[in-house]
Amino acid sequence: MDIRMLSRDQVVSAVRNLCLEAARYLPADVLARMEKYAHAEKNFRGRAILEQCIENARIAAEKKLPICQDTGFAVLFVEMGTACCLDEGSVEEACQEGVRRGYTEGYLRKSIVHDPLFDRVNTNDNTPAVIHLRSVPGKSLRIVLAPKGGGSENMSRTAMLKPADGVEGVRDFVFRTVVEAGGNPCPPTIVGVGLGGTLEQCCLMAKKSLLRPVGTPHEDPRYARLEQELLEQINSSGVGPQGLGGRTTALAVHITPYPCHIAQLPVAVNLNCHAARHAEVTL
Repeated sequence: MDIRMLSRDQVVSAVRNLCLEAARYLPADVLARMEKYAHAEKNFRGRAILEQCIENARIAAEKKLPICQDTGFAVLFVEMGTACCLDEGSVEEACQEGVRRGYTEGYLRKSIVHDPLFDRVNTNDNTPAVIHLRSVPGKSLRIVLAPKGGGSENMSRTAMLKPADGVEGVRDFVFRTVVEAGGNPCPPTIVGVGLGGTLEQCCLMAKKSLLRPVGTPHEDPRYARLEQELLEQINSSGVGPQGLGGRTTALAVHITPYPCHIAQLPVAVNLNCHAARHAEVTL
């Protein structure tokens, strides 16, 4: 097999740059969706907040400053070709070093503590990152960085429903999760929903759902219809931008299903704040 050799330094540099890009620039699809909802929002306070979010994104891009002071937990989705390898070390180690340099050299806030329960001492470089590595055919290396803020992540929920709960059980759980979160995840949110699989697979799918181009419907018309129904129901709740009222509580609902055990119906909801940051590169 013809193997393509990638430089470790190339990967480190790419991840470093992704950290800066994701922190500073709101993706075009997210910005366009927010502008659409700002024009349609009838609540004066809600519309004003959406306009401020848009202005904030513009200033951050112009001045190359973080969109939000919480520059997040670095979550990386890495797809490595089976005919691709690094000239030294592992891709995980290179990604960790890239995050370390990005957050340190970019003066981004470091939010990670060494131990979750006892000492909670800051690692001072925002590592370790969470890395999801998948092997795929080919010679390329694709890296997607999705910084995840604490406020929205705290509002995520999972449940092991019974198969008999069906569509209505899923609909009720997703709706209650978003409404009970209120303004804590800094709405308008993107609502990522994982269905099926095992507990950990379900949660991972919910998070990956947030990376879909905002508002792109599911390819299965049944799930596309459920996404739209949930979005309308959520936006009729009155929570609104920043939880202060209006009809723009969410910009989109993205559902990702997966086969599951006959005795289970797992569902997970992962919320992303209005600063739905992500950036990617293919080497």
